[in-house]
Amino acid sequence: MADSFEQALQSVRESALKKLAQASTEEEANQVRIEILGRKGKLTLLLRGVRELPPQERRRAGEHANTVKQELEEKIDQLLTRLRDETKEQVLAQERLDITLPGTRLPRGSFHPITQVMSQMVDIFTRMGFQVAKGPQVELDYYNFEALNIPRDHPARDMHDTFYFSDEVLLRTHTSPVQIRVMESQRPPVQIIAPGVAYRRDSDISHTPMFHQVEGLLVDEEISFAHLKGVLTFFVHEMFGEGTPLRFRPSFFPFTEPSAEVDIGCVICRGEGCRVCGGTGWLEILGSGMVDPDVFRIVGYDPEEVTGFAFGMGIERIAMLKYGINDIRLFFANDLRFLRQF
Repeated sequence: MADSFEQALQSVRESALKKLAQASTEEEANQVRIEILGRKGKLTLLLRGVRELPPQERRRAGEHANTVKQELEEKIDQLLTRLRDETKEQVLAQERLDITLPGTRLPRGSFHPITQVMSQMVDIFTRMGFQVAKGPQVELDYYNFEALNIPRDHPARDMHDTFYFSDEVLLRTHTSPVQIRVMESQRPPVQIIAPGVAYRRDSDISHTPMFHQVEGLLVDEEISFAHLKGVLTFFVHEMFGEGTPLRFRPSFFPFTEPSAEVDIGCVICRGEGCRVCGGTGWLEILGSGMVDPDVFRIVGYDPEEVTGFAFGMGIERIAMLKYGINDIRLFFANDLRFLRQF
């Protein structure tokens, strides 16, 4: 009986060692473990049969069987460790990084063309001594219209196509309300620009419901139209080039008197006449004028003591002329092909 057990034990051992020698993957090694040492494995069943041996042989047979079990467990663990190390080395070899190679460049963002042009405009005016002022985008009718000499029955209100929340609250249609708020809060001299967002109910290739403006105001003693011309001439030459011609045309705005619109020589045809400028050779870029005395009286300034000028321009308009863009909607379409050009 004992000899038969020993033979069976030796057969299981030799069979296991042979299969382990042939195993080349972790899956195959684990399969040998299950086949030999699992709950229904060959060695497990042999160990259960020890109790059927004669009492005087059980101890020696059990010790021998446990020795074989321990040997096979160690062999299997060693094999698994070696196979795992080989697998890891193969993966590392495939994924090896060459740290001498140049890194992959990540795409870099850039400022939106409107932001770029606004920053350039602000830089030009601040170099002339203007300070940046800001105000709310949700405004009161008083600051947006009445304080700017545009009463409720004034026809100029129809030009603004206003977004109203109520009879008294609206989205500002220009950044001019900032000028009123600044004059209410400080005495002359005042020298500010008000860059920001404005809103009007208008949408086509040259207008959008939301747009950006820069408006300026200078108030002090003995300010004349000549000062206004000097400031705007400097701005045009800095923005569009030293040789850019400009002209002032009489116009009308409720909050300035006299008023003028400013044209520059067409940046597309250089004054020769084209479709963009309608054959005139000129392009309108902004409105301006001397502050109406009634506006001074509204904010508590004495028009006999101070004078001033104001101007306003659309940033999208300036950007379109500067870069030769013919559709304002491109600024808001978020087309990367367009934006990457800037």
